[in-house]
Amino acid sequence: MIITRHFHKQPSLSSTLASNITVAYSTKKSNCESLQHLQPTLTVSSADMGVSSTPAVSERVKLGNELNQGGPRILICPSGFKESLGPNEVADCIEAGVLRAVPNATVTKAPMVDGGEGFTEALVATTAGKRHFIEVMGPVREQVPSHYGFLGSTITKTAVVEMAAAAGLSIVPRDQRNPLYTTTYGVGQLIKAALDDGAMNMLLGCGDSGTCDGGIGMAQALGARFYNSKGDEIPLAMGGASLADLAAADLSGLHPRLKECQIDVACNWHNVLCGPKGVARVFGPQKGATPVEIELLDMAMIRVGAVVSEAVGKDISYAPGSGASGGMGAGLQLIGCALHPRFDIITKFLNISNLVKGCDVVITAEGGIDEQTPRGKIPAEVARIAKARGVPVIALAGTVGKGASCNYEAGIDAYASILQAPVTLQVAIAEAERLLIDAAESVTRMVMVGWSLKRFRAPSPLPPAREAMAFRRSRTFGY
Repeated sequence: MIITRHFHKQPSLSSTLASNITVAYSTKKSNCESLQHLQPTLTVSSADMGVSSTPAVSERVKLGNELNQGGPRILICPSGFKESLGPNEVADCIEAGVLRAVPNATVTKAPMVDGGEGFTEALVATTAGKRHFIEVMGPVREQVPSHYGFLGSTITKTAVVEMAAAAGLSIVPRDQRNPLYTTTYGVGQLIKAALDDGAMNMLLGCGDSGTCDGGIGMAQALGARFYNSKGDEIPLAMGGASLADLAAADLSGLHPRLKECQIDVACNWHNVLCGPKGVARVFGPQKGATPVEIELLDMAMIRVGAVVSEAVGKDISYAPGSGASGGMGAGLQLIGCALHPRFDIITKFLNISNLVKGCDVVITAEGGIDEQTPRGKIPAEVARIAKARGVPVIALAGTVGKGASCNYEAGIDAYASILQAPVTLQVAIAEAERLLIDAAESVTRMVMVGWSLKRFRAPSPLPPAREAMAFRRSRTFGY
């Protein structure tokens, strides 16, 4: 026996269920004499609910009009793509892609610098300061054009120096990339030039280095002298290979104005000098070191750690930031600098927190997204600020590497590579601008799809079995 009943209002069901619900009951036996043998089944169709499985055409048109009236507010906070696009160029490309997808979007650009390439330019531009251009010794001991700057918004004369302008990976010729021999000597020359120019305070950015000499070359340029276990002086600017037998430091000849100038260093706080996660082991391969060379560099960093620790009166070998920029964090402590998490320095001037408050989504970017990203890289730091304010974050990257999924826990909601097919590094660099614009357009369209879906309430799930049973019984038996 089949009993079918129709009800127009069902107070015990979700309000999203509309008027017509068909409840069917079947019996175990066709000639059942008692209602106790009834086995209820509930059948609900989308038509019964009064909710279409897809939005009506008129609703979609209405949604389109709503989106056209007020587009999303998007904050673009990218880093640069090494050896390809600077932070400002990356921001411009993402903006172009966003506006291609949503012409009425409100876009705010805040190109980010992590202490590496573009650090000086960004801070000088933000404060209406001025850059000074000089030549210094580059990482392979040849003269290179470089620069330092002064902020325009401070009472005291505050200089800005970035180590990448004198020892960055991008200015190391590809066929000479060997951190055993590259030097930070030119960084010391930049610091000296700023001191001679009257700096009373200095912001020094560490990042994008092509060296692993513990900052010893930088300290030599400022007057420090170093010796091996035999008492012989370590030659100037010879890189990490010359430090395996480092034994002592003489700081008596340091530039006298170092005592008068407060130098604050923006560095990756997660990088340490020695140990399994020491700078040689983690970053040596990226700078061209072979496994054998990595072991030599690690031994050199152990010696640097011992000498610097003795000079400053505390163990810095595993201290936060000591391994920044090929161990230059250690050498900077040797000359009296104060290390800080780089994002703390940067956000003082760029005020990202306030920008995040007024946006719907944040798009960040960097050359690579991988397991190292949560360790102080810009996408993760931007995500940390955005998550605190409940704003979703999307990251674009040239490449997505090993362990990238850990970035979900770091606050990045989604990430994607800009590459559309397997290509060589040279092609990827040459096509970076187009690829980035296309990728930004694609992810923006995905965001808009998500926004569209959110405007329509999905049909509520069927009630749990027990609730359904109780509902049927109440309608059938009156209790």
